[in-house]
Amino acid sequence: MESSNHHDKTKTTAITVSAYYRVHPEDRRVFIDAVVPDMIAANKLEGCIYYAFSQDLTDENTFHLLEGWRDEEAYERHETSEIFLTALSTVVKNVRILDREGVRYEVKKMHIDDPRGKV
Repeated sequence: MESSNHHDKTKTTAITVSAYYRVHPEDRRVFIDAVVPDMIAANKLEGCIYYAFSQDLTDENTFHLLEGWRDEEAYERHETSEIFLTALSTVVKNVRILDREGVRYEVKKMHIDDPRGKV
């Protein structure tokens, strides 16, 4: 799998998406196999600042998604891309999603967060 070291969350994003998916344990591999190609492709799209799925540290069947897009156009380009629609179709038809929540934010102002100075 490709490294995600190029993610720079200090870059300005106009659109941020935060979501999680809790999948049935028997469908976990199908979910992973569907979303990894989309994650890799999304990170190569013009206007993608970051796009990352990660496994929850306390529940191997829960996955978190964080997306950052330069603008609405970049976000929509991904949402209508063939690879995204293929991944979405595979997940909808073959994965039992036990719980899911997603929020799309239109970012007006960003602040760099680094609490290490408090200790």
